[in-house]
Amino acid sequence: MSLLQSSVIKLNDQVELPQLGFGTYKITDLAEMETAISQALTVGYRAFDTAQLYNNERELGIALKNSGYKRHDYLVTSKIDNKNQGYEQTLKAFDQGLRDLQMDYVDLFLVHWPLSNPFFETWKALERIYEEKRAKAIGVCNFNISHLELLATKANIKPMINQIELHPYMTQSVLVQYLKQQKIAIEAWSPLCRGKINDEKLLIDLAKKYQKSPAQVTLRWHIQNGYIAIPKSSNPKRIADNINIFDFALTESEMQGIDGLNQNLRIGQNPDDVYKNNGF
Repeated sequence: MSLLQSSVIKLNDQVELPQLGFGTYKITDLAEMETAISQALTVGYRAFDTAQLYNNERELGIALKNSGYKRHDYLVTSKIDNKNQGYEQTLKAFDQGLRDLQMDYVDLFLVHWPLSNPFFETWKALERIYEEKRAKAIGVCNFNISHLELLATKANIKPMINQIELHPYMTQSVLVQYLKQQKIAIEAWSPLCRGKINDEKLLIDLAKKYQKSPAQVTLRWHIQNGYIAIPKSSNPKRIADNINIFDFALTESEMQGIDGLNQNLRIGQNPDDVYKNNGF
Protein backbone atom coordinates (compact mmCIF):
# COMPACT_ATOMS: atom_id res chain seq x y z
CA MET A 1 0.00 0.00 0.00
CA SER A 2 1.36 3.42 -0.92
CA LEU A 3 1.98 5.55 2.12
CA LEU A 4 0.96 8.63 0.18
CA GLN A 5 -2.46 7.05 -0.34
CA SER A 6 -2.76 5.68 3.16
CA SER A 7 -1.94 8.54 5.49
CA VAL A 8 -1.06 12.19 4.89
CA ILE A 9 -1.10 15.43 6.85
CA LYS A 10 -2.12 18.65 5.12
CA LEU A 11 -0.05 21.63 6.27
CA ASN A 12 -1.59 25.06 6.76
CA ASP A 13 -0.46 26.06 3.26
CA GLN A 14 -2.15 22.93 1.83
CA VAL A 15 1.09 21.03 1.12
CA GLU A 16 0.58 17.35 1.93
CA LEU A 17 3.20 15.28 3.75
CA PRO A 18 3.11 11.54 4.42
CA GLN A 19 2.68 10.80 8.12
CA LEU A 20 5.62 8.43 8.00
CA GLY A 21 8.89 9.68 6.59
CA PHE A 22 12.40 8.31 6.45
CA GLY A 23 15.10 9.86 8.64
CA THR A 24 18.71 9.90 7.42
CA TYR A 25 20.52 11.07 10.58
CA LYS A 26 24.00 9.48 10.86
CA ILE A 27 23.86 7.91 7.38
CA THR A 28 26.90 9.56 5.79
CA ASP A 29 28.39 6.71 3.75
CA LEU A 30 27.21 6.87 0.14
CA ALA A 31 26.87 3.11 -0.33
CA GLU A 32 24.90 2.80 2.92
CA MET A 33 22.69 5.72 1.87
CA GLU A 34 21.99 4.26 -1.57
CA THR A 35 21.06 0.89 -0.07
CA ALA A 36 18.81 2.48 2.56
CA ILE A 37 17.05 4.82 0.12
CA SER A 38 16.52 2.03 -2.41
CA GLN A 39 14.93 -0.17 0.25
CA ALA A 40 12.87 2.71 1.63
CA LEU A 41 11.46 3.60 -1.79
CA THR A 42 10.75 -0.06 -2.54
CA VAL A 43 8.64 -0.54 0.60
CA GLY A 44 6.73 2.71 0.16
CA TYR A 45 8.49 5.68 1.78
CA ARG A 46 8.14 8.88 -0.21
CA ALA A 47 9.39 11.52 2.25
CA PHE A 48 13.05 11.88 3.27
CA ASP A 49 14.45 14.00 6.08
CA THR A 50 17.96 15.42 6.12
CA ALA A 51 19.73 18.49 7.53
CA GLN A 52 22.89 20.47 6.94
CA LEU A 53 24.03 19.28 10.37
CA TYR A 54 23.86 15.64 9.21
CA ASN A 55 26.51 16.25 6.55
CA ASN A 56 24.73 13.99 4.07
CA GLU A 57 22.70 16.18 1.70
CA ARG A 58 25.08 15.27 -1.11
CA GLU A 59 24.77 11.54 -0.40
CA LEU A 60 20.97 11.71 -0.20
CA GLY A 61 20.82 13.69 -3.42
CA ILE A 62 22.93 11.12 -5.27
CA ALA A 63 20.92 8.21 -3.86
CA LEU A 64 17.61 9.77 -4.91
CA LYS A 65 18.91 10.77 -8.34
CA ASN A 66 20.15 7.22 -8.96
CA SER A 67 16.95 5.63 -7.63
CA GLY A 68 15.04 5.73 -10.90
CA TYR A 69 12.27 7.81 -9.32
CA LYS A 70 11.35 11.24 -10.66
CA ARG A 71 11.68 14.35 -8.45
CA HIS A 72 7.90 14.72 -8.14
CA ASP A 73 7.65 11.15 -6.81
CA TYR A 74 9.20 11.98 -3.43
CA LEU A 75 9.50 14.79 -0.88
CA VAL A 76 12.64 16.11 0.79
CA THR A 77 13.05 18.05 4.03
CA SER A 78 16.25 19.83 5.05
CA LYS A 79 17.20 22.22 7.85
CA ILE A 80 19.49 25.20 8.35
CA ASP A 81 22.45 24.42 10.59
CA ASN A 82 23.01 26.64 13.62
CA LYS A 83 26.36 27.84 12.30
CA ASN A 84 24.66 28.98 9.08
CA GLN A 85 21.85 30.98 10.69
CA GLY A 86 21.36 34.66 9.84
CA TYR A 87 19.78 36.23 6.75
CA GLU A 88 22.57 36.14 4.18
CA GLN A 89 24.20 33.03 5.68
CA THR A 90 20.91 31.10 5.50
CA LEU A 91 20.35 32.02 1.87
CA LYS A 92 23.92 31.05 0.98
CA ALA A 93 23.77 27.73 2.87
CA PHE A 94 20.38 26.92 1.35
CA ASP A 95 21.78 27.48 -2.16
CA GLN A 96 24.68 25.14 -1.37
CA GLY A 97 22.23 22.58 0.00
CA LEU A 98 20.25 22.60 -3.24
CA ARG A 99 23.47 22.08 -5.19
CA ASP A 100 24.45 19.18 -2.94
CA LEU A 101 20.99 17.63 -3.25
CA GLN A 102 21.03 18.28 -7.03
CA MET A 103 17.54 19.77 -6.78
CA ASP A 104 15.81 23.01 -7.76
CA TYR A 105 13.67 23.04 -4.61
CA VAL A 106 12.99 21.22 -1.36
CA ASP A 107 9.52 20.36 -0.16
CA LEU A 108 10.15 21.54 3.38
CA PHE A 109 12.89 23.72 4.85
CA LEU A 110 13.23 24.18 8.61
CA VAL A 111 15.12 26.20 11.22
CA HIS A 112 16.91 23.42 13.09
CA TRP A 113 17.09 25.12 16.52
CA PRO A 114 15.96 28.44 17.98
CA LEU A 115 18.92 30.77 18.54
CA SER A 116 18.55 34.05 20.40
CA ASN A 117 20.77 35.72 17.83
CA PRO A 118 20.08 35.72 14.94
CA PHE A 119 16.45 34.76 15.54
CA PHE A 120 14.25 36.84 13.25
CA GLU A 121 16.83 37.20 10.45
CA THR A 122 16.92 33.45 9.84
CA TRP A 123 13.13 33.26 9.57
CA LYS A 124 13.10 36.22 7.15
CA ALA A 125 15.43 34.22 4.92
CA LEU A 126 13.09 31.23 5.05
CA GLU A 127 10.15 33.47 4.13
CA ARG A 128 12.09 34.68 1.09
CA ILE A 129 12.96 31.11 0.08
CA TYR A 130 9.28 30.20 0.39
CA GLU A 131 8.09 33.22 -1.60
CA GLU A 132 10.58 32.33 -4.33
CA LYS A 133 9.03 28.83 -4.38
CA ARG A 134 12.37 27.15 -3.67
CA ALA A 135 10.77 25.50 -0.64
CA LYS A 136 7.16 24.39 -0.88
CA ALA A 137 6.72 24.75 2.87
CA ILE A 138 8.76 26.20 5.75
CA GLY A 139 8.82 25.56 9.46
CA VAL A 140 10.89 25.13 12.57
CA CYS A 141 12.37 22.43 14.78
CA ASN A 142 12.67 22.33 18.53
CA PHE A 143 10.68 25.52 19.12
CA ASN A 144 8.91 25.76 22.46
CA ILE A 145 5.79 27.90 22.91
CA SER A 146 7.88 30.90 23.99
CA HIS A 147 9.96 30.72 20.80
CA LEU A 148 6.86 30.44 18.61
CA GLU A 149 5.17 33.36 20.32
CA LEU A 150 8.30 35.48 19.94
CA LEU A 151 8.54 34.57 16.25
CA ALA A 152 4.89 35.55 15.75
CA THR A 153 5.68 39.15 16.76
CA LYS A 154 7.60 39.77 13.53
CA ALA A 155 6.90 36.86 11.17
CA ASN A 156 4.87 37.42 8.02
CA ILE A 157 4.36 33.69 7.53
CA LYS A 158 3.44 31.28 10.30
CA PRO A 159 5.58 28.12 10.51
CA MET A 160 3.77 25.25 8.85
CA ILE A 161 5.37 22.58 11.00
CA ASN A 162 7.37 22.14 14.21
CA GLN A 163 9.66 19.12 14.35
CA ILE A 164 10.22 18.25 18.02
CA GLU A 165 11.50 15.46 20.21
CA LEU A 166 8.40 13.36 20.74
CA HIS A 167 7.94 9.78 21.89
CA PRO A 168 6.07 7.89 24.64
CA TYR A 169 8.63 8.96 27.25
CA MET A 170 8.43 12.62 26.14
CA THR A 171 4.86 13.38 25.08
CA GLN A 172 5.09 17.20 25.30
CA SER A 173 1.32 17.43 25.85
CA VAL A 174 1.20 21.20 26.51
CA LEU A 175 3.26 22.04 23.42
CA VAL A 176 1.30 19.54 21.32
CA GLN A 177 -2.01 21.12 22.36
CA TYR A 178 -0.68 24.58 21.52
CA LEU A 179 0.52 23.46 18.08
CA LYS A 180 -2.85 21.89 17.30
CA GLN A 181 -4.63 25.10 18.30
CA GLN A 182 -2.26 27.10 16.08
CA LYS A 183 -2.71 24.65 13.19
CA ILE A 184 1.03 24.00 13.09
CA ALA A 185 1.71 20.39 12.09
CA ILE A 186 3.61 18.23 14.57
CA GLU A 187 6.56 16.12 13.45
CA ALA A 188 8.38 13.77 15.80
CA TRP A 189 12.11 13.28 15.66
CA SER A 190 13.47 10.24 17.46
CA PRO A 191 9.92 8.82 17.57
CA LEU A 192 11.24 5.55 19.03
CA CYS A 193 13.41 7.24 21.69
CA ARG A 194 16.49 5.70 20.07
CA GLY A 195 15.15 2.21 20.77
CA LYS A 196 14.58 2.75 24.49
CA ILE A 197 10.87 1.94 24.06
CA ASN A 198 11.66 -1.63 22.98
CA ASP A 199 11.97 -2.76 26.62
CA GLU A 200 8.73 -1.16 27.81
CA LYS A 201 6.33 -3.83 29.14
CA LEU A 202 3.14 -2.13 27.95
CA LEU A 203 4.51 -1.82 24.43
CA ILE A 204 5.78 -5.41 24.49
CA ASP A 205 2.31 -6.63 25.58
CA LEU A 206 0.56 -4.62 22.86
CA ALA A 207 3.08 -5.88 20.32
CA LYS A 208 2.18 -9.46 21.21
CA LYS A 209 -1.54 -8.69 20.95
CA TYR A 210 -1.24 -7.21 17.47
CA GLN A 211 1.63 -9.44 16.30
CA LYS A 212 3.80 -6.40 15.80
CA SER A 213 6.99 -5.05 17.39
CA PRO A 214 7.13 -2.41 20.16
CA ALA A 215 8.50 -0.02 17.54
CA GLN A 216 5.54 -0.64 15.24
CA VAL A 217 3.10 -0.10 18.11
CA THR A 218 4.87 3.17 19.00
CA LEU A 219 4.79 4.42 15.42
CA ARG A 220 1.10 3.54 15.27
CA TRP A 221 0.59 5.68 18.39
CA HIS A 222 2.24 8.59 16.56
CA ILE A 223 0.05 8.12 13.49
CA GLN A 224 -3.19 7.93 15.48
CA ASN A 225 -2.22 11.08 17.37
CA GLY A 226 -2.00 12.91 14.05
CA TYR A 227 1.78 13.33 14.17
CA ILE A 228 4.31 12.96 11.37
CA ALA A 229 7.09 10.56 12.38
CA ILE A 230 10.51 10.09 10.79
CA PRO A 231 12.14 6.92 12.13
CA LYS A 232 15.70 6.31 10.99
CA SER A 233 17.25 2.96 10.14
CA SER A 234 19.71 1.54 7.66
CA ASN A 235 18.61 -2.02 8.45
CA PRO A 236 16.49 -3.31 5.52
CA LYS A 237 14.15 -5.35 7.73
CA ARG A 238 13.53 -2.46 10.14
CA ILE A 239 12.99 -0.07 7.24
CA ALA A 240 10.24 -2.39 5.99
CA ASP A 241 8.80 -3.05 9.46
CA ASN A 242 8.56 0.63 10.34
CA ILE A 243 6.18 1.35 7.47
CA ASN A 244 4.09 -1.78 8.06
CA ILE A 245 1.76 -0.10 10.57
CA PHE A 246 -1.37 0.62 8.55
CA ASP A 247 -3.09 -2.73 9.02
CA PHE A 248 -4.03 -2.36 12.71
CA ALA A 249 -5.30 0.30 15.11
CA LEU A 250 -4.84 0.87 18.82
CA THR A 251 -7.91 1.35 21.00
CA GLU A 252 -8.55 4.62 22.81
CA SER A 253 -7.62 3.07 26.16
CA GLU A 254 -4.39 1.67 24.67
CA MET A 255 -3.54 5.10 23.31
CA GLN A 256 -4.12 6.60 26.75
CA GLY A 257 -1.98 3.89 28.31
CA ILE A 258 0.93 4.82 26.05
CA ASP A 259 0.34 8.50 26.87
CA GLY A 260 0.77 7.51 30.51
CA LEU A 261 4.34 6.35 29.89
CA ASN A 262 5.49 9.97 29.77
CA GLN A 263 8.53 10.73 31.94
CA ASN A 264 9.51 14.07 30.35
CA LEU A 265 12.64 12.17 29.33
CA ARG A 266 14.73 14.14 26.87
CA ILE A 267 17.41 12.40 24.86
CA GLY A 268 18.30 15.62 23.05
CA GLN A 269 19.07 19.18 24.08
CA ASN A 270 16.52 21.38 25.83
CA PRO A 271 15.56 24.07 23.28
CA ASP A 272 15.49 26.72 26.01
CA ASP A 273 19.15 26.03 26.77
CA VAL A 274 20.12 26.12 23.09
CA TYR A 275 18.28 29.42 22.63
CA LYS A 276 19.81 30.98 25.71
CA ASN A 277 23.34 29.83 24.87
CA ASN A 278 22.89 30.68 21.18
CA GLY A 279 23.83 27.13 20.24
CA PHE A 280 24.83 23.86 21.87
